[in-house]
Amino acid sequence: MSSIVNRKSPIVNERAFTIVELLTVIAIIAILAAILLPALAAARVQAQKKQALLQIRDLATQIQNYDSAYSRMPISPAAQAAAMQTGNSGMFTYGGLFATPVNGVTWPPAPVPANYYPSNNEVIAILMDITNTTVTMVNQNHQKNPQQTAFLNAKMSGWDPTQGGTPQAGVGNDLIYRDPWGNPYVITMDLNADNQCLDAFYRLQAVSGTGSVTGLNGLINSTDANGAGNNFAFHGNVMVWSAGPDGKVDPSSGANSGVNKDNILSWQ
Repeated sequence: MSSIVNRKSPIVNERAFTIVELLTVIAIIAILAAILLPALAAARVQAQKKQALLQIRDLATQIQNYDSAYSRMPISPAAQAAAMQTGNSGMFTYGGLFATPVNGVTWPPAPVPANYYPSNNEVIAILMDITNTTVTMVNQNHQKNPQQTAFLNAKMSGWDPTQGGTPQAGVGNDLIYRDPWGNPYVITMDLNADNQCLDAFYRLQAVSGTGSVTGLNGLINSTDANGAGNNFAFHGNVMVWSAGPDGKVDPSSGANSGVNKDNILSWQ
């Protein structure tokens, strides 16, 4: 007589999450995200600042390398002529139109000074030996870079301003070199060979003045013992800077305060 074995199926205790438990998990995830996201955003900004500093220092170095190769600065004849006009101190600044803390107001204000060109594409076309383009004719047939040397190796962003959208970092189709936040790098060059560079923005007493000859960030006003006037200069032949993460400048505020505080300078 065969024995009958009573085999019971194992009882599986499958317990689903309760709504309270799910809400608790979601709350924990939200708290972790709230803690981590600002830290990640801050780390990203710091990385962008380091990238911008490397780029402006490289840009300044390559301008000097061009000067060493050709005994002249990478500018257009029009820029050279404008710099030598009375009152312009032999300086020329390539930059952009930047927002200020006042809504709707930009710097520089209209009319833009004769020795300020709101684009750096002439310099970039020469340094990268980009020629025969309708964007700028400054280096047509390599006339400003006859050795055809690519002094600057900047990333092409492919951004086309005619298509709209947010400007991208790098060199766009308009040949403007933009910082990691999409704003043009500002480039000032000394064209009268006195080794005193006066940037259109940082020469301002309201920005760099301290009430003495020595201004902020190492700039010097050698024309007045009390640091009066807009003559704060860098001892060198080129200055490059970025308006920083906020993309704003304030001509009425000190260089190290307000919206100017996050600007990134090649001479710091």
